[in-house]
Amino acid sequence: MKKFSLHPLTWWIWSLAIAISVARVNSPILALAAVGVMGVIVFTQREDAPWSKSFMWSLKLAVSILLIRTFIGVSIGVPIPGTTIFTLPILHLPHWMPGIRIGGAVTSERLTMALAEGVIICSLLVIFGAAASLTSPHRLLRVLPLYVYEFGVTLVIATSVLPQVVTSVGRIRQAQRLRGQKTQGFNSYIRVAIPLLEESLARSLNLAAAMDSRGYGISRLRSRYRPIPWHIGDSSIVICAVVVLALT
Repeated sequence: MKKFSLHPLTWWIWSLAIAISVARVNSPILALAAVGVMGVIVFTQREDAPWSKSFMWSLKLAVSILLIRTFIGVSIGVPIPGTTIFTLPILHLPHWMPGIRIGGAVTSERLTMALAEGVIICSLLVIFGAAASLTSPHRLLRVLPLYVYEFGVTLVIATSVLPQVVTSVGRIRQAQRLRGQKTQGFNSYIRVAIPLLEESLARSLNLAAAMDSRGYGISRLRSRYRPIPWHIGDSSIVICAVVVLALT
């Protein structure tokens, strides 16, 4: 499918509207549907760039959060009556914590509630991860107003670190495989640490030199870039997001 060049704010407005809709409806079915729609959009519209991997990392993080949230939900909290699935050992708490129990009977109602809450929370994370995958942080920085520009620079640098680290680790491990070195086990990750540190330090020095050569921090006046145009496609996506928000 053809990838359209959209305004940097388009997918963020879309994701914000979808996230608000999911939070208002509070339905795990709608949350899963929203994640599915965002997944289709990401895999058809994302670019071949480091930030495009944010969606997959947000999915992995969301699965981890869902597992932890479900475990806490079924093992700690207020007992919910219903059909018992299995029973956990009970840990007795002090008398000043009435109504709260660790362990005990795990009912299907309690498990369903924990899963539903976890799916809704994780879907919000995945939705904004999709927006980060679809938008170049550098193009997004260009459209920020002056009074949040410095905050935007900090945010762009911070959000660019993880994709760059992932790319560097993949490149280092590929070089190790070409040299015939083992890339499995704990020792292989230790051998990655020193080259990764050297590459990160070199990248930081290059970034500092580039910012210094452009006079960053000397003057608060911004360079005049050509504005990023707003197309009909951007308006169509934003209108669809507003319609979805209105319907919910």
